[in-house]
Amino acid sequence: MSEPAPLSAEEADQLARMRYRRALTRKKRKEREAASEVKELNITAMMDMMTIILVFLLKSFASSSAAITASEDVRPPVSSTRATPKDTVAITITPKNILVGDREVVRLINGRIPETEVKDRLVFGLDAQLKKEVAKLKYIEERNPAAPFTHELSVIADKMVPYDLLLTVLYTAGENELQNYRFIVLQRDSE
Repeated sequence: MSEPAPLSAEEADQLARMRYRRALTRKKRKEREAASEVKELNITAMMDMMTIILVFLLKSFASSSAAITASEDVRPPVSSTRATPKDTVAITITPKNILVGDREVVRLINGRIPETEVKDRLVFGLDAQLKKEVAKLKYIEERNPAAPFTHELSVIADKMVPYDLLLTVLYTAGENELQNYRFIVLQRDSE
């Protein structure tokens, strides 16, 4: 084998410059990589993050799934139950009106449903609003299998609501696939 021809002074100078550029480029790259490394933790940013997480957790645990609007019209009965309420469709029955969620669907006259609003125990305004709520829950179930439609209904009723009115409301709910009822009561103080 033959040995390569010796380089001229100009070629040797050019080769040395090329090696110098490569070494310089390598050194700059290592400095950039070293500059992007985290050498210490930024405690301020971490405290901000922890505060946001804490507020989120407190907000999610502090809220009750059965929202009862404080009112003089609704005085739920007292019970010694320990069951916790679930997040379901909520119907509130007061001596003055019937609400689904926070929306009034029927105004009562002397604690009764007007005859124009009911036929064969089916309350028209309540029926229409429950159809919307059930459609919304079924839509959510289609999109999110982790949130199934449980056919559950929470009833928040004043303790003086007549049984006949309660039965009419439950019949209308049953016609809208809400067969599982939960009555919301105030928990009795343990003595």
